[in-house]
Amino acid sequence: MKRFKENWEIQHNWQLIFPLIGLLALGYSSYKLALVWFSEFGILVTIISSVILFAGLLALTLKLFKVLEKRWKLEYRWEMIRVFIVFAVTGSSSLYVGRPIIKLLGITKENLNPILYWILFIIIGLIFYQILLVSFGWLFGQHKFFWEFEKKMLKRFGLKRFVD
Repeated sequence: MKRFKENWEIQHNWQLIFPLIGLLALGYSSYKLALVWFSEFGILVTIISSVILFAGLLALTLKLFKVLEKRWKLEYRWEMIRVFIVFAVTGSSSLYVGRPIIKLLGITKENLNPILYWILFIIIGLIFYQILLVSFGWLFGQHKFFWEFEKKMLKRFGLKRFVD
C-alpha cells in the first residue's frame, strides 16, 4: 500500500477514494460490456470475459495516464483519476439531461427527420456537457482545471467572445 500511495502521490488516506471509485467504475463497465457481448455464451464466459476486459481497459487507462500526465498540468498524479471520473460522469449526465429537454421541446424522431433529430440532440447534449463539465469539476475540486479546459474548448468552437 505504501508503494501504491507513493506511485500516485497520495498524502492522505481520504485521497484513496478516487482510485477505488475508478477501479469500481472500470470493473462495472467491463462487466456491462461483457454482458452485452458474451451473455449468450453463459455466465462463466461472461465473468471470464469481463475479467479480461477489465485487465485490458486498466492497461489502456494507465497508458492514457502516462500520455496525459505530460499534457495536463495537475499537482498530483491521483488528481488525474478525479479528472477521468468527472469526464465520465459528465458524459453520461449530459445524455440524461438532454433527453428530457428534447422531449420537453416536443421534438421526437416521429415528428422530425431522424437526421435533424440527432443533430439537434447532439447540439443540446453539447450545450449541457459544457455546463455540467464545469459544475462537476467544481464538485470534485477541479474547477480551475475544467474552467481552463472549457475555455480552450469554447475557443475551438469559435466562441472566443464568451471566454474573455
